Amino acid sequence: MARIYLDANATTPVLPEVVDAMLPYFTTASGNPSSAHHAGQRTRSAVEHARSQIARLLSCTSKEIVFTSRGTESDNLALFGILQPYLDKSEPAHLITTQIEHHAVLYAAQALEARGIEVTYLAPTPEGLIDPTTFAAALRPNTRLVSIMLANNETGAIQPIGKLARIAKDHNPSILIHTDAVQAAAKLPLDLGGPALSGEFKNIDLLSLSGHKMYAPQGTGILFVRKGVQLSPLFHGGPHERQRRAGTENVPGIVALGRASELASTWLASEAPTSLSALRDKLESGLLAAIPNTRINGITTHRAPNTTNLRFAGVDAESLLIALDMQGIAASFGAACQSGATEPSHVLLAMGLTPTEARSSLRLSLSRLTTEAEIDEALRIIPAAIARLRSLG
Repeated sequence: MARIYLDANATTPVLPEVVDAMLPYFTTASGNPSSAHHAGQRTRSAVEHARSQIARLLSCTSKEIVFTSRGTESDNLALFGILQPYLDKSEPAHLITTQIEHHAVLYAAQALEARGIEVTYLAPTPEGLIDPTTFAAALRPNTRLVSIMLANNETGAIQPIGKLARIAKDHNPSILIHTDAVQAAAKLPLDLGGPALSGEFKNIDLLSLSGHKMYAPQGTGILFVRKGVQLSPLFHGGPHERQRRAGTENVPGIVALGRASELASTWLASEAPTSLSALRDKLESGLLAAIPNTRINGITTHRAPNTTNLRFAGVDAESLLIALDMQGIAASFGAACQSGATEPSHVLLAMGLTPTEARSSLRLSLSRLTTEAEIDEALRIIPAAIARLRSLG
């Protein structure tokens, strides 16, 4: 059975070019980057080359890139790294985040709240967006950090992070802005401004990425930390990453992430994002036309180009996932780390869906390896599977 992978928001396949780049660092080039001898300096050079590749993707400086183990660590480092010092000094501090964040941010925020940080969790509009007026009203004199994701992992909705950041900085220039851009990497331009600091993201102070969402292996991520931002480390040990993240670097994973970033820079300079959204739109419009009582969850315009979240009335999404998997289609009904949960999606509930509606929703997310032939086959299989489930229901 030929399998069709429509769960790229959970993880992307590792591209052959990325595998080729990292393989030597498992075998012939295996020195510790902190060692002074030739083997160590060879791997140090590879780490720094990868850092520069990622910096080019983000239009920032290499010194602003901190390597981590994954997006979850990057998110936790951003939140605890900024707010823990306020707890240590018993100073009041306020964090603004949203009800639709990935749990890496939500659970970190809850842990900080339990320790004494004030936290506001903003509700989204029914389209899955954060309203700038609501955001402005939540700002306080002691607001220290804002953490709002760029592209939602379940609906693909793109937040107006540039506008929100400007509002916060106008309120108080010392407020720091973090965005979880894990689902935006290799899909959207992430220009952090470079020397001119003139782009949409010029007010972003911290930004998280994860390698396995952008065609590199699982186990590597980065946190962008803008020059001048003081970050308290989560780990204590050696002076790695300019004393921001202790621990010997994962050289093969870092090299892979660098090569993936280089590929992403090439894609984003071409028409590839348009091609990806065209395939997503073909799948989405085909399913809407073929399946009665089907709705799109969230905004239909400003979305990540590979993501659609559809609601099929009268269908249990878990049963649908099993039926599709048996026919060779991989999909999901939310974040992969919540796939074993019995509760409906917290994102869809926050957007106003009922538990029944949320449980009848399916996320389909394409990769750059998805083909038109696979979309055609999915358009044959999915409507038939839903019709079958509805007839049993």
